Amino acid sequence: MTAFDALARSYDTVFTDSTLGRVYRDATWRWLDAAFAPGQQVLEIGCGTGEDAIHLARRGVRVVATDPSPVMIETARAKADAAGLGALVSTRVVSAKDIHQLAGKFDGAFSSFGALNLVPDLRRVAERLAERLRPRARLILGIMGPLVPWEWAWFLVRGRPRQAVRRLRKPGVEWRGVPVRYPNIRTVRGVFREKFRFVRAGAIGALVPPPYAEAWAIRHPGLVRVLDRWERAVESLGPVPWLGDHYQMELVRR
Repeated sequence: MTAFDALARSYDTVFTDSTLGRVYRDATWRWLDAAFAPGQQVLEIGCGTGEDAIHLARRGVRVVATDPSPVMIETARAKADAAGLGALVSTRVVSAKDIHQLAGKFDGAFSSFGALNLVPDLRRVAERLAERLRPRARLILGIMGPLVPWEWAWFLVRGRPRQAVRRLRKPGVEWRGVPVRYPNIRTVRGVFREKFRFVRAGAIGALVPPPYAEAWAIRHPGLVRVLDRWERAVESLGPVPWLGDHYQMELVRR
């Protein structure tokens, strides 16, 4: 059983149904809704329990949702069927490095909540995505960045300096036996530059705290709403995209 097989049953408790999970999820959906239109067929890399695929399917977008975890895929499949969206959501047990094995061309693609942070060779993913996407197809990437002031402050005040700077370590950190890397925006732009044109980047979790601050968020719901509102207003300005727990990046297939 992989780390994500074991995590599947409790994943939505933290990343969908919690106070901060809802903020992060809604911010992600704004990017997906702006990128993909009803009737399009898009590819999702690292679908987890299928929340993003189901959201798009409710808008009439057809999604091929992929994940290397069979249990995550089983969960996503069951949720799509229960929502009456089985005809719009297809599921495949496929890792990011193997997406070239999928048939057909897609009108767009996305990967949310750091799925690509687990991939050792992003250049290979860029090349294989380019093979599967039509010209001018949009690509939305949600990646965990290395510079998170919220994280620095959170762990420093708790006397855990090594945890505060974990994302700055090379080549990354290990989580549940899985290597996690934290490439910055410049690195990812460079990896995708040959086949994709950069459009914009924005922060998720620059002003809003990371999901592990859920207990704090429950005690301060009004402040969380204010921080979220401010963050949405400045998410793409100046250095802000570089300072989020995640950054969103929009690219277009050349």
